[in-house]
Amino acid sequence: MSGQDALKIILVTGLSGSGKSIAIRALEDAQFYCVDNLPTPFIPKVVNHLHLAGVSNMAIAVDSRSGRDLIDLPSLITQLKEEGYDVRVLFLEADDDTLSTRYSETRRRHPFSVKLGEKATVAECVAAERETMQGLRGFADVIDTTALLPNTLRRWVLEAVEERPSRLTLIFETFGYKKGLPMDADLVFDVRCLSNPHYVKELRDKTGIDYVVQAFIREDERSNELLSDIEKYLRKWLPSYLNEQRSYVTIAIGCTGGQHRSVYIAEMLAERFSLFPIDEVESVLVRHRNIH
Repeated sequence: MSGQDALKIILVTGLSGSGKSIAIRALEDAQFYCVDNLPTPFIPKVVNHLHLAGVSNMAIAVDSRSGRDLIDLPSLITQLKEEGYDVRVLFLEADDDTLSTRYSETRRRHPFSVKLGEKATVAECVAAERETMQGLRGFADVIDTTALLPNTLRRWVLEAVEERPSRLTLIFETFGYKKGLPMDADLVFDVRCLSNPHYVKELRDKTGIDYVVQAFIREDERSNELLSDIEKYLRKWLPSYLNEQRSYVTIAIGCTGGQHRSVYIAEMLAERFSLFPIDEVESVLVRHRNIH
């Protein structure tokens, strides 16, 4: 199978309540042939059938309802890749409180309540499912949906499947410490030491993408030194991630609210790594969790 006619397969998995339905609908709108909760043993047959039918993009939602068949999913992914298919895995998750709140608001039963019994709490179901699904996390591009709006999640999903990361895809993700650390972070840098534009009335409602905010942060002499130190660290240690067969590395940049300093630092780092790439990095993405 040549690279040009290879069927692109997106496996969407993760925790119940983390936004898999939103991800599947986003892919469906992007002209992917989507199948929800396809039992793992049937995936090869469906993939081969759709490939012969001329389908070029396919998305499959796989979750804990597959039960013990999930154990076979990693080897199945390897098998499909060896057959020449372009397989990518998206793993969606959120923190325990967020998942519990989402189920409480919708009044839906958690899928694991069937296994644990009707007396099991939502929190117990979330913990059990997280343990069951953890083995798939290492194969995937992980997206933490804890503080994401649906439109942001749709955009991130489409960005994640747009290109094939033959090497590393470097993701700079900003966040506010008031909302908690993102669960998908591989490395975290705290930039709260820089002067905070939030305390300047004219800048409070702007973000680190706006020029006036960037100019304000640049006036802090420490900003360029901090940027250079983070860049130097990443250029030295990112190549080692290739030894772990990683496709994605998420660098989380945090400040108090996730709107000014972290956004500026992430934008500048993304620009530097785009203009002066290193061999191990194929593409650079920027995600801002707390600006909309």
